[in-house]
Amino acid sequence: MQNLVMVGVMALLIVSCTAQDHEDNGDISEIRGVWLTNVDSDVLLSRTAIAEALQFIKEHHFNVVFPVVWNNALTTYPSALMDSLFGTPIDPRYTGRDPLAEVVEEAHRRGLLVIPWFEFGFSASYKKNGGTILTKKPHWAARDAKGNLLSKNGFEWMNAYHPQVQRFIMQLVLEVVQTYDVNGVQGDDRLPAQPVEGGYSAYTDSLYRAHHQGRPPPKDHRDPGWIRWRADILNRFAAELYTNIKTNKPHLIVSWAPSVYPWSYQEYLQDWPEWIRGGYADLVIPQVYRYEPAKYRSTMEEMKAVTPKTAKKFIGVYPGILMRLGNYYIDEAYLLQAVAYNRAHGYGGEVFFFYEGLRGKDNHLARVLINGPYRMVATFPRN
Repeated sequence: MQNLVMVGVMALLIVSCTAQDHEDNGDISEIRGVWLTNVDSDVLLSRTAIAEALQFIKEHHFNVVFPVVWNNALTTYPSALMDSLFGTPIDPRYTGRDPLAEVVEEAHRRGLLVIPWFEFGFSASYKKNGGTILTKKPHWAARDAKGNLLSKNGFEWMNAYHPQVQRFIMQLVLEVVQTYDVNGVQGDDRLPAQPVEGGYSAYTDSLYRAHHQGRPPPKDHRDPGWIRWRADILNRFAAELYTNIKTNKPHLIVSWAPSVYPWSYQEYLQDWPEWIRGGYADLVIPQVYRYEPAKYRSTMEEMKAVTPKTAKKFIGVYPGILMRLGNYYIDEAYLLQAVAYNRAHGYGGEVFFFYEGLRGKDNHLARVLINGPYRMVATFPRN
């Protein structure tokens, strides 16, 4: 225990010295972000709660929030698209309100950036056998090699290779872009993504055959060429989505929060280093969700090795850190070590999952940050 405390103290000293250096220079440019969820959190249930949360975030020197707007196949804003297709304009918990508009207004009032987060991505449901979306649009379903609805870790999936599905997600994102005064938008480990076990729907089978002299897709879903072919479709979708967002509002930040690489590519066909090389990423926040400091450091080293060194108009790669999940809270010493590691290795910031982690245990982790590495106010970096 004594050694752990000493490690935490050393980490605090490192980040404090770094902050002092920036203070002497009169400027700190860092990403200090937090995800706002509608699971295991009451933040979005009232405007009063939203305002209180954003004030807390501002007072603790964060500068960007990532509010969920697409989860459980429902939106946290009134969606004309969802209403027209499925008769569900908004998550019923928010009927009569517009939580996204409230977040934008309250955040901007406090100088915080808002980058809405499309958490559900290409998922159709969670343990609901496709839910409303695939009940009404069965031809949108993704399939595994046995012809079953594609399911992984409880999530059931739409077919991300189908043009109608792609158009639906494209329209959903652009609806937010065109309607709200947001600072950007964010996909995550399900956008763009598809479990590697998929790709066997009738539509995708015919598409593959059309490009391979009539040959069917490989039966082995981990066949390298088959993985590459499917990942390239997702890459093209990411590029098209990026272009359409920028066409509407060139100043918006297009952010991705994928899984860590190469696991992201091997399991969900997310080739995010290519998104950077291709110029259709402004900001990448890999989900470095590790429960031990040593694993956090080793994962960060692996990602640094695969991250392209240069990219046009690219803000950068900043790690997502798991602060809370269920009953788990990140250890104080681990938190300080992670931030210290980030600064020592050129990562000027991080994003925490999720807001309630700051508030648990009498705001303990929020106080750890404001008394240490977040002592000074920081501005959000721009490309």
